[in-house]
Amino acid sequence: MKFKFDPNLEYQQKAIQSIVDIFDGQPLGQSEYEVSLNEQVGFIEQNELGIGNNLLISDDKLLENVQTIQERNKIHPVPELQGKDFLDGKNFTIEMETGTGKTYVYLRTIFELHQKYGFKKFIIVVPSVAIREGTIKSLDMMKEHFAKLYNNPAYNYFMYDSSPAGINEVRQFASSNELQIMVINIDSFNKDTNVMFKEMDRLSGRQPIDFIQNTNPMVIMDEPQNMEQEASKNAIRSLDPLCTFRYSATHRNMYNLMYKLDPIKAYELGLVKKIEVASVVAEDSYHAAYIKVRNIKNQNGTLKAYLTIHKDTEDGPTEGNTTVTHGDDLFDKSNQRTAYQNGYKVAEINVREGSEFVEFSNGKRFGIGDSQGGLTDEVMRYQIRTTIEEHLEKEKKIKDKGLKVLSLFFIDSVANYRDYDEDGIPHPGKIQRWFEEEYKKLTEQPYYKDVIPYSVDQVHDGYFAQDKDGKIKDSWENRSVSADEDAYNLIMKDKERLLSLDEPLRFIFSHSALREGWDNPNVFQICTLNESKSEMKKRQEIGRGLRIPVNQEGERVFDDRINRVTIVANESYDDFATQLQNEYEEDAGITFGMVPKSEFIGLSRTKDEKTVKLGADESEKIWKQLQENGYLSEEGAILSTFSPEKEDFTLDLEDEHQEFEAEIIDAIRKYDFNNQVKKKRDRRELKLDKQVYVSDDFRELWDKINTKTRYRVSYDSQKLIDKAVEEIKKLPKIEKVKIHTYKTEQDITHSGIESTIVGQRMDEVETARYLPDIIAYLQRQTELTRSTLVRILKKSDRLVEFRNNPQKFMDEVASTINATLKDMMLDGVKYEQIDGQIYEMHLFKEEELVSYLDNLVKVQDHKSIYNYVEIDSQVERRFAEQLNERKDIKLFVKLPRKFKVDTPIGKYNPDWAIVKKAMYGEKEKVYLVKETKGSTDKSQLRPSEWAKIQFGKKHFEEIGIDYDWVSSADEV
Repeated sequence: MKFKFDPNLEYQQKAIQSIVDIFDGQPLGQSEYEVSLNEQVGFIEQNELGIGNNLLISDDKLLENVQTIQERNKIHPVPELQGKDFLDGKNFTIEMETGTGKTYVYLRTIFELHQKYGFKKFIIVVPSVAIREGTIKSLDMMKEHFAKLYNNPAYNYFMYDSSPAGINEVRQFASSNELQIMVINIDSFNKDTNVMFKEMDRLSGRQPIDFIQNTNPMVIMDEPQNMEQEASKNAIRSLDPLCTFRYSATHRNMYNLMYKLDPIKAYELGLVKKIEVASVVAEDSYHAAYIKVRNIKNQNGTLKAYLTIHKDTEDGPTEGNTTVTHGDDLFDKSNQRTAYQNGYKVAEINVREGSEFVEFSNGKRFGIGDSQGGLTDEVMRYQIRTTIEEHLEKEKKIKDKGLKVLSLFFIDSVANYRDYDEDGIPHPGKIQRWFEEEYKKLTEQPYYKDVIPYSVDQVHDGYFAQDKDGKIKDSWENRSVSADEDAYNLIMKDKERLLSLDEPLRFIFSHSALREGWDNPNVFQICTLNESKSEMKKRQEIGRGLRIPVNQEGERVFDDRINRVTIVANESYDDFATQLQNEYEEDAGITFGMVPKSEFIGLSRTKDEKTVKLGADESEKIWKQLQENGYLSEEGAILSTFSPEKEDFTLDLEDEHQEFEAEIIDAIRKYDFNNQVKKKRDRRELKLDKQVYVSDDFRELWDKINTKTRYRVSYDSQKLIDKAVEEIKKLPKIEKVKIHTYKTEQDITHSGIESTIVGQRMDEVETARYLPDIIAYLQRQTELTRSTLVRILKKSDRLVEFRNNPQKFMDEVASTINATLKDMMLDGVKYEQIDGQIYEMHLFKEEELVSYLDNLVKVQDHKSIYNYVEIDSQVERRFAEQLNERKDIKLFVKLPRKFKVDTPIGKYNPDWAIVKKAMYGEKEKVYLVKETKGSTDKSQLRPSEWAKIQFGKKHFEEIGIDYDWVSSADEV
């Protein structure tokens, strides 16, 4: 089969035209000029002739063209060409999301510039072998397409190399009067020692760079953010380019942005696949000694290993980073987790390059990237199973669509796929074994039987770098060696073959460092099998599968029901979505929920029977009106006042823009977060109401509630044991560790990353390889004696479940014992006033006096200590608003954060102090303290919240204040 390319895609034509129109006014045919490489300018010496590009329009005309194009594309026009320090500002940027045809766009732009203006010399500079190979492959595949589109133009393209044949091609590039396209890796000319800068006899003593410079080439930079180092910039300068065109989805520098197709727009237009995430995560897998080696190095003469381990915290075990040197003990580093108690003292650290390791006293040795524990193998196996299942489901779903389904696995160690014994004989690694076992299990099920009519050994294979003996080996990030080049060549060569339904291969394994080379459009599942949480950037990960698939005729299939790529991740989909959203904000400059000043450029009105766009100045004017009217913040964030769903809502625009109100509202709505993420808000200063501060009502209230207390607790040990046993027996059965697989659809819109669960599965795994010291653990968690804990465990009759999931069992028992302790404390606690100790009134003056509008309720009629009351929830907002309106409420105060009551389980900060008029017209006042919660149902509160409220109640009973917790002001 052959790929077919649609020349009429509107978004691609806009991107192409955005570059071509920069040179509007350049006369055709005069862009080529002849230069002699000797001092006699104009003298033509046949062997030394160079034909180059020549720009004839002025810089002012160039700037005018740029501004016109930017307004057309709803981009804020530049006042002058940006980046004057680099090529006089003649650098032009195109932003296109991965998978939308960036390579096609810049290659076709070359032919358009040649056809319209006669420019002939073009150099495509790339940062890596993968992109270079992909560009050459694209030129091969599009040859017939461009020949038909541009009436068989005479042209030549080649990949630069430093061989004698390659140098001859450079000479041909300079002297030819035909369209010439050179593809070159930045590493080939970013050092003085490169062949590019060596004088050669075959070039009459000249350097290859001399020939290139004299053509003033137009330079296309593919992924320029990877070529921003000073050496790379100097290399680009050395080409003496007429200008540069910069193409990427993740620019670092946006010099003169001409066209923007960001991820949101690409998703809205259906130009890339939608994203699903199948999250494979182990639940409660903290019982084993987990170690992951992140790095090993010599730090100022001290040998250090940088590890990730499990650490005990107040909230239970969590994953955290630590640094160790010789003699350090992971038992101490983990806050004395029993899993590390024996054998995890650092015995040796080796920093010799290529053979770094850290060895522990138990003899276990780990290199950089190695890990143990944390259910790594179990999780990876379930990732493989999930990927196979997703693949088979996709095959069943689209079997009549003529689409080949591919699944791509990235691994960080090829030995996990295929290893070699001492005699060099290959044998399957653990990943290959797991794949074949899980594939056989699934395809033997009636539901999946005959979905793929090939044996397991035919459907999977690996694409890896090889050594001279043909053994596969690991690749490295940013490495450029012939072995990796061969791997890329194999990937590219097989690109079309893999799309044929007659080709059995469906499941492809590749090294994670080779990910850039994979852009096959029919990849529907991507699984990264790392020994730890995937370090690959999410945009890179999903980018391998975003392209729209092609059928057996080589035609793109635009079908939203099919076009979804599933990422099988070893992390939760929330974590995945959060990181992906962060990367879009960092890489693509997208700030979700923010309205740009240029948003309204495209609005148009009819003037003198012509349609006229508002343009950048008018767009910014509208933007500032929205800001002044309180709908946008200074940065452009949508404020809560923008609520078009309310009756009689209006933007209060000036008369000249009233006609656009409906369109402006719709435009802003695209960026609204819909409360998915926190909006930016204006800050406000809270001012102390001195009239209230010195009033009798406030002083009397404060005198009533300001007394400090202390407490003491007593309880019966036997009652504690009996009650704890009773509660432990009620615990749900402690099951074996579960591995959950969640399948979610990830949608990218202007309002952020939205996740919808579309399926999930749970499996149990045998994990308990040893049993930790449960008594020592429970002692640390509860502070009870060993004898008391032994009596509780024996009488509970639940120890048999300890083996199922040791960590979960210990945590559940500890939590239950502590909860029992709290209940007994409630019964046994007694508060007493401390003579002479009070909460001072100046606590109010010490309070932070800055907050945000969304967190404030404006106070009426001097009814509180500040002009605003700060609230933490909608419940508090309703409560404050109701008190504000009630005539019988004289005063209500949000108590300062430093007003804290001591309790057996920590400090407690009550919510409200209230002065209420007495009922039936009497003059006496009632002084109240209230805690606001969403419900007065005990079951709706966390145990610690409930306990603190009960302790608070006893405190206020001691000082004679009416205290309770309420859900609304009606209960006051």
